Amino acid sequence: MKVNRFGRAEILTSTQISSLFNDGFVNPRDRALFGVCLYAAVRINEACTLFYADAIGFKGVRDKLVIRSFNTKGKQDTREIDTHPRLKQYLKEYFDSEQSLNKYNPYLFPGRHGRGHIHKASADRILREVCKKLEIEGVSTHSFRRTALTQMSDAGVPLRHIQAISGHRTLAALERYLGVTDKQKQHAISTLDF
Repeated sequence: MKVNRFGRAEILTSTQISSLFNDGFVNPRDRALFGVCLYAAVRINEACTLFYADAIGFKGVRDKLVIRSFNTKGKQDTREIDTHPRLKQYLKEYFDSEQSLNKYNPYLFPGRHGRGHIHKASADRILREVCKKLEIEGVSTHSFRRTALTQMSDAGVPLRHIQAISGHRTLAALERYLGVTDKQKQHAISTLDF
């Protein structure tokens, strides 16, 4: 568990996710920002630095979210990630709100006073305030990414497919990243049938 920015980011439960998105993030921008982190399994900096055109097209929310190579941690590969229906909903709500409109700023999530993009420290502060209000501990901006990738692994999605979404350079790096849940451990023990 993460405490005072040390340790591993907590993997969120479905109850915590529901609480965060239904009761915590009341602002359409915040719901869209953290929705990108969860439903596209991206790092907070990758979400903060998304360009408007990477998520929104002429006909509304795009079917694929583009994570440009220069916005990724390794600055190596551009990734295209299918846009989850719930993320489409969050992005549409944000797109329809007044706060997303700024014809002079190319970023999807504009920074303070409409300049540049929202800083990852600002996103972190927003999340910490919401978690404090909801009394959720151990959560960081990275929890959304770890939760999404771990849930994909739990569902039996092949690691190579998860790696294509996450952008990890090696399978070994991805495997260290995934959490082992109590549910997985219980399932492993229940397979002993002798």
